[in-house]
Amino acid sequence: MKIIFVGGAPFSPDVEELSRLWLSCFIVQGYGQTETTGPVFGEGATETYPGGIGAPFVNVEAKLLDIPEMQYFSTDKTDGRPTPRGEILVRGPLCAKGYFKEPELTHETFEDGWVHTGDVGMLLPLGQLKIIDRKKNIFKLQQVFY
Repeated sequence: MKIIFVGGAPFSPDVEELSRLWLSCFIVQGYGQTETTGPVFGEGATETYPGGIGAPFVNVEAKLLDIPEMQYFSTDKTDGRPTPRGEILVRGPLCAKGYFKEPELTHETFEDGWVHTGDVGMLLPLGQLKIIDRKKNIFKLQQVFY
């Protein structure tokens, strides 16, 4: 085995690093949703960061939207270094335009071509994104993102 691709829920950084040691191969994370018809972020095989989901693909635009009620802002800093945080929004040719016969849900999720993912991300120093929270949690898991 040379490489493993992982998607779905965020992969714990501890489990990711330990798995790399056990399996002696690259473990690469990606990120996408049904609304984006598959992955829109991904790591390069040699540019992995534990807990990171990589950078947006070439045909995808992404941005972080401030969430004041959760104290996530694009101006956030950690140890004096910029670490923008906010809701992940994506748009591009892979993204759906809305939900079939669901105008209310479409209005809530899609705005000016942007898909509001509901996931909260943090931009890492090397340009990769890391999932750190959910904007709306139906229930809380015991999982810790960072």
